[in-house]
Amino acid sequence: MLIHPIDPVYDAGSRVLLLGSFPSPKSREMGFPYGHPQNRFWPVLAALWGEPVPEGADERRAFALRHHIALWDVLHACEIAGASDASIQHPIPNDIRPILAAAPIHNIYTTGSAAHKLYKKYIEPVCGRPAIPLPSTSPANARMRLPALIAAYRVILEALDAPIDR
Repeated sequence: MLIHPIDPVYDAGSRVLLLGSFPSPKSREMGFPYGHPQNRFWPVLAALWGEPVPEGADERRAFALRHHIALWDVLHACEIAGASDASIQHPIPNDIRPILAAAPIHNIYTTGSAAHKLYKKYIEPVCGRPAIPLPSTSPANARMRLPALIAAYRVILEALDAPIDR
């Protein structure tokens, strides 16, 4: 059983919450979400804003907060083989309610089908907020090219342009 070692990234200005399933071994080693060098998450987000791809945990944290993005994962703990979401067993969810209470989160997105399925089963019933599924940026999702991922993730920009509900 692995315990999630990475704290959520958010502040009072966060407007969207992006949730993965569980951090990969590379992300756990780096201590920050989407840390695998071949994961396209950071190149996708950088392309949305026309900025250079942030490197390292400090740059990535600053990038996310500057663009009002909160980051975390659906699971607090699970059994998993490497980075294979398909191998997840005995999942224990994270409690995202403190993030929702601290920030005016407009939309919640899940990155990948496993994250979405786990969110719907374990978190949505507790917090009452639906999540919008986005495609995985993992190298395992090789069939989806970078331009298609960028197009799919544009919904984040639209959500950030929407008025704040609070």
